[in-house]
Amino acid sequence: MRNPSFSIISPRTLLATPWYNTAVKTPVDAYLAYNAGMYRLTREVRFAVNPGPDAQAEGRPSNGFGGFPSLAGLGHYFIVQVTLDGELDAKSNYLINIRDVDAAVRNRAVPAVRELIRSQGDCRPETVVRAVHHSMLDAWPGVTLQRIRLYLTPYFSAAILPGEPEMVRLSQKFEFSATHRLHNPQLSDEENRQLFGKCNNPHGHGHNYELEVTLAGRPDANGVLLELVEFERIVTATVIDRFDHKNLNIELPEFKQTIPTVENIARITYDLLKPRFADTPARLASVTVWETPKTWCEYAG
Repeated sequence: MRNPSFSIISPRTLLATPWYNTAVKTPVDAYLAYNAGMYRLTREVRFAVNPGPDAQAEGRPSNGFGGFPSLAGLGHYFIVQVTLDGELDAKSNYLINIRDVDAAVRNRAVPAVRELIRSQGDCRPETVVRAVHHSMLDAWPGVTLQRIRLYLTPYFSAAILPGEPEMVRLSQKFEFSATHRLHNPQLSDEENRQLFGKCNNPHGHGHNYELEVTLAGRPDANGVLLELVEFERIVTATVIDRFDHKNLNIELPEFKQTIPTVENIARITYDLLKPRFADTPARLASVTVWETPKTWCEYAG
């Protein structure tokens, strides 16, 4: 007899194409809808904005992989991911030549960010990503700009998506360690062993989970969506302190009748966080939980 109060494992919602950038482990966002026959290309460009005059911009890139202009002293270092979609060029079979993407970012976005930083000094991430997005709007005729994502650290980013030119999405990563056991009490021990394998170990097993929380909203007149420290305190108090170094099955009431798969961990994390951001200018857009570097789940409510 099925117990209706017990959550059976749902179909896995892992992303179908587990691509991630090796530097910042960025999943292909579920926010961007696909159409039949669509090609989507993402190019990452790294650059620095240095204090004072910088003659590098006039020369040949010294290190396109590490970032150009290169960081000189204590400047600002950025990673910009440009996502474009459209049809392939009949002659080259490119969606777009990546050299054109690099050139546009360095000729348009870098000067825009440099001017913003030098004129305003202490700039907001929300303001910088909007400046980058605005500078790129007509950069590539014939293809569609789908997203600009600006990384200020390997773990903190700001993005602008299609149809949301006035909105910004802020994403920050966290981590926690926890033990869980995958076991469905409605099944026999043998059925559980067949279904879950080693993950059904009666003593459980652990993971070093990574969590990315994404907020969305319209920045205020000062360019602020939500202060990063407040963002982090809410997530830490609500999820990290609650989950870290815990046995999820035994110590957390949320998993007493719910199997702690990565999918259910993502959903419960979202459900815990959503009301905590209700009184802030930002709304919770999604959470992504990495169980391992090869397995993660995104949940957007």
